[in-house]
Amino acid sequence: MLKLPFDSLQRAEQVQGLVMKGLHRKYYRLRPARYYGGIATADLVGCSFLCAYCWNYGRNLRPYESNGRYYSHHEIAGILLKIARKRGFNRMRLSGAEPLLGQSSFEHLCGLLEEINRSDPRMEFVLETNGLLLGSNHSFAKRLAEFKRLQVRVSIKGWDEESFERVSGAQGRFFELPLKGIKNLIDAGVVSWPAVMYEIFGSRGIEEVSKRLKELKIKPEELEIEYLENYPFVAENLQKRSVPLIDKMI
Repeated sequence: MLKLPFDSLQRAEQVQGLVMKGLHRKYYRLRPARYYGGIATADLVGCSFLCAYCWNYGRNLRPYESNGRYYSHHEIAGILLKIARKRGFNRMRLSGAEPLLGQSSFEHLCGLLEEINRSDPRMEFVLETNGLLLGSNHSFAKRLAEFKRLQVRVSIKGWDEESFERVSGAQGRFFELPLKGIKNLIDAGVVSWPAVMYEIFGSRGIEEVSKRLKELKIKPEELEIEYLENYPFVAENLQKRSVPLIDKMI
């Protein structure tokens, strides 16, 4: 039984051991998706956080029990390219979990990006991440700067240590690392931006995190606002963690 709050860097290492076999990563679904105007998507399992509003909560809680199989970066690149070409997309992404859990998962990602760039240099890749490892290891951001068609979206889970801990399940002391991750990306020249969930933050939370972004010289106007898909299990998780929801902006 996972006890909250947890050490998220330690959890990242543990989960990586479950979802990586050598440089093969566990995926459970490959699909076209409507987001970003149409995007080829590979859904992962395994995350360093366990966010109360995560739509893939069950698989990320127990990645060892989830269905799926281990793919090489070459296999995933081929499938994503096939989906993109069939649907006329020019973007692809990894979703459903955290792509960056440690060195082996990072090498898998870089191998995937290299393969896609060789096969179709025009293809854009959106990396959706919680930013934890990018904040704890600056060399990751420097390496990602090699991929010119890469864009990185960093999902921020709270506006202070307390809200971060309630939402992410991780200890509040890790709150700063995702923010530092965005700073490291920008310093490395990687196209990147932060994103927050409005129903969790509300106007007050957005104002507070915007102040923190300004302190790090990150433009708060680049902050993306997303909205909650409030599935029944999501509502239950939020209630258990005493996370109140804010009504959507009108």
